Amino acid sequence: MKSDRLLSILLLLQTRGRVPAHELAERLEVSVRTIYRDVEALSSSGVPVYAERGRHGGIELLAGFRTDVTGLTADESRALFILAARGAHAALGLDAALGSALRKVMAALPEPYRPAAEEAGRRILVDATRWKGGPQAAVDLATLQDAVFADRRLRLSYRHSGDTEPRAYTVDPYGLVSKAGIWYLVADRRGGPRLFRADRVRSARLTEAPVRRRPGVELADVWEELRRQVEERPGGIDLTVRVRRDRFDLFLRLHGGALTEPPEDDGESPWVTARLTYGVVGEARPLLAFGDRLEVLSPPEVREELARVAASVMAVYGGAGRTAGGTVRRR
Repeated sequence: MKSDRLLSILLLLQTRGRVPAHELAERLEVSVRTIYRDVEALSSSGVPVYAERGRHGGIELLAGFRTDVTGLTADESRALFILAARGAHAALGLDAALGSALRKVMAALPEPYRPAAEEAGRRILVDATRWKGGPQAAVDLATLQDAVFADRRLRLSYRHSGDTEPRAYTVDPYGLVSKAGIWYLVADRRGGPRLFRADRVRSARLTEAPVRRRPGVELADVWEELRRQVEERPGGIDLTVRVRRDRFDLFLRLHGGALTEPPEDDGESPWVTARLTYGVVGEARPLLAFGDRLEVLSPPEVREELARVAASVMAVYGGAGRTAGGTVRRR
């Protein structure tokens, strides 16, 4: 809407100072001609705004002009008080700053919007952590944050899953991402995108060298590229399983992220059929936790792997007369 766009231009100029017309057009997804028309509308309404053409030109407010208009609608006010990624601010050391910022925003809100904003914060909570994720390793994000905001290269000592010793990397950080309660450092290494779990970083040190990011590439672009690599990796294993109805809700909570299509459920059979995919055969082993309440129908290599694991468990627990220490108890 034009009124929202005019207010957005006003607040951007108040925050940024001089802004090129083409940048405003890109941000607001309109043409440069529309931006100039909007500037004329603001000027006609008494806002001291002017445009300066040329190589170093742009659109700017008269020096010293400020407005106390927040520009927030009722829905925007409510959205600010729904706190996503519970725990993310604490991990970044920003809990106190967040509380202070929200108090300032509340004070600046138009009086009619305040009750709805307060109610949203009490009635809606977004918790991005997974069910039964287990205790999380302590993560020190301070140095990673410093590197991200200081635009400096970073020297990491990093332990990969399955490795006993850490490896050394020099990386160019784009930023930090919290995914399902796990923090990741998104960076380039030798010009290619890499993902590092923050809880596997054994040490991190800022170097004196400036960061070398690819021109025009932002954190969101690199994250999307890495996310696709993880979720759309070739060579995955497609499984068809059937799950007892009384365990299907639990199955969805634990393995719903691997589903490739909606489950087949006629509403009458005691079994629900589902199709899911894993990167390698071994990733299907947690399905054994469902015992006889879940059966892998295909492929054969997954059935064979689960049978092998189950047989090895039976070898541990199925021997008659064995004690907890592994010795044979005589009768």
